[in-house]
Amino acid sequence: MKHFNELGLTSSIQKALTAEGYTDPTPIQSKVIPVMMAGNDIVGIAQTGTGKTAAFVLPLLNRIAERKERPDAKHCSALILAPTRELASQIAESVRTYGRFMQVSVTVVVGGVKPFSQIKALGKGVDIVVATPGRLLDHMNTGVVHLKHTHTVVLDEADQMMDLGFMPAIRKILAKLPKERQTALLSATMPKQIRSLANDFLKSPTEISVAPTSRPIERITQKVIHLDRNHKRSTLTNLLKSKDVERAIVFTRTKRGADKVSDHLEKAGLNSAAIHGNKSQSQRERVLDAFKRGRVNILVATDIAARGIDIDDVSHVINFELPNVPEAYVHRIGRTARAGKSGIAISLCEHAERGLLRDIERLTGNTIERDVMPGNVENFIPREKPAGEDKPHGAARRVEGKKHKPRNRPEGQPNKAKKPHRGQSKRRSNQSPDSGLRRAS
Repeated sequence: MKHFNELGLTSSIQKALTAEGYTDPTPIQSKVIPVMMAGNDIVGIAQTGTGKTAAFVLPLLNRIAERKERPDAKHCSALILAPTRELASQIAESVRTYGRFMQVSVTVVVGGVKPFSQIKALGKGVDIVVATPGRLLDHMNTGVVHLKHTHTVVLDEADQMMDLGFMPAIRKILAKLPKERQTALLSATMPKQIRSLANDFLKSPTEISVAPTSRPIERITQKVIHLDRNHKRSTLTNLLKSKDVERAIVFTRTKRGADKVSDHLEKAGLNSAAIHGNKSQSQRERVLDAFKRGRVNILVATDIAARGIDIDDVSHVINFELPNVPEAYVHRIGRTARAGKSGIAISLCEHAERGLLRDIERLTGNTIERDVMPGNVENFIPREKPAGEDKPHGAARRVEGKKHKPRNRPEGQPNKAKKPHRGQSKRRSNQSPDSGLRRAS
């Protein structure tokens, strides 16, 4: 199907699509929409930035428009689960955009904000609830919302939903839904181990894949710069000062790292702001709004906070640190080259991250082009240890009087503190190794 008017959508939805300037569906939309409108379960796999949100939002709206039934108090007609607050807000915005010429109610249910407004909205009954699993389960346990009449459930970014420890909450939520329901899982990646979990939720699903799994879209120019970690911040600053950088997202592994990078860029005279899981919902919304409106043109984000960032004119994505999970790379660089535009993704790779780079290239099936930044140490190779030179032992390795700092861990990973060896005192276990060997945050 080449045009939206061939998909059988109601006139009010077609009017909204025309107002947004959309005439032709993307491949994932042209395949998912008819299947969802037929009521079948779906596993949809498509590259990020190809229009997955509209692929499930449009048929949901179409079903609500045709049924013309208001949900009962404390019930919802359709449920969309998302892994992050930002993505939930972005989906709800799409519902309002495509449903602007019809009477449809949508409520965002997420943590990080006071629950009163959510309780009030849910109490009236809602057509579409967009939620993160934890907060929704809280409301279900207190009787604020019931899912007995919910006819469709969508799990967006299904791989991250299941991979980030949401499985127990998801199972409890799905157990409260009617057995006769429609379930749709959509994602940019669907690893085999995640697919096996997804099969527990679906009945004879139609599998739709419009591109090779995990392969970044061709409009993104990908480059990697090999360098010493000590040169990362100066290289990042030089990259972002280029006139070609209109709007950029910089990714770090940790929340603390995001704050430090943002502070460094601010001191360098660049307009930057950080967004991550330690920020309150109101802080996140203010930062994203400033980024969308152009008051801030550099956003420093962690992977947890990144999937809901859907802005058409991001010119550059820079991986200040490569992700530990190669699939996250696909989602990161997918923040650029959206809505038919092109984009640039640059990764700063220190020697210790070269294994992560190989994992990414193996997943995507591409060798990322090596780039050169004049005035830096792109070809950094660790110094060979001269013969007879050994690492210092015992007290010589410790810095007297300094406490050990816990390693800054990636957001979303549990803190697995090591216990002291038997017979080792607490004071000794808290002493720091050589500060020259400690990784900078």
